[in-house]
Amino acid sequence: MIRFEDVVLRYSGAATAAVNGVSFHALRGRVTAVVGPNGSGKSTLVRALLGRIATTGGRITLDGAPLDALQRRRIAQQMAVVPQREEPVFPLDVREYVALGRHPHGGPFSGRDAADREAIARAVERAAVAEFLDRTTDALSGGEWQRVRIARALAQGGTALVLDEPTTFLDIAHEMAVFELLDSLAREGLAVLLVSHQLNLVARFADHIVLMHRGAVAAAGTPADVMRGEILERVYEWPLVISRDPAVGAPVLVPLRNRGAR
Repeated sequence: MIRFEDVVLRYSGAATAAVNGVSFHALRGRVTAVVGPNGSGKSTLVRALLGRIATTGGRITLDGAPLDALQRRRIAQQMAVVPQREEPVFPLDVREYVALGRHPHGGPFSGRDAADREAIARAVERAAVAEFLDRTTDALSGGEWQRVRIARALAQGGTALVLDEPTTFLDIAHEMAVFELLDSLAREGLAVLLVSHQLNLVARFADHIVLMHRGAVAAAGTPADVMRGEILERVYEWPLVISRDPAVGAPVLVPLRNRGAR
């Protein structure tokens, strides 16, 4: 489980905190989605999990242990993170890139054992990237690269998976495939925490939604609790209506033309 307890995050030189007093938890066995406008603090939460920004207030815990008290290697064994942006310094074989996910589980000179090979093979299958294994990372499209990054995180294993905008560059079919995969992983007992702008997909798949606004939690709860017109209009500052997905009954956000802006 990942827990944020009254967390405050501030970038060096910034006059105000990027995240101010945020509390929520991502439990095992469910998909927790963090949503909100650009600049609301969503990706800053992921950077804190990666150790790229220190908490200036509150605390973050991973399976009950304070994050700042754990060695980075130990964190990597328990939690895999797919950040929003990532580019290798030089091209890598896709097969080797996916295998990098196993690095936290071995010693500096250890080879891959049967458990590593099994984890890599399972990750390749689940992320559907087998056809890319003999290519290099610079020969992938944006969507293919995104799927390979997810495969690397799945090979890493652990009890929690964190993803920042995991469906960037993906077409509709692959967007759905990723969300179906995340739902399946959660049902198998993983704590899945994702940041996404895709509110309608989130409403279909997430068990718990945390809506961020200006560095704070504006609303949190089930999709029905959060996907409400009066809440989303205030946060996104745009006229909209909430309808119902005819297939599954989930809330659906429909943005309206803002004719008054002309």
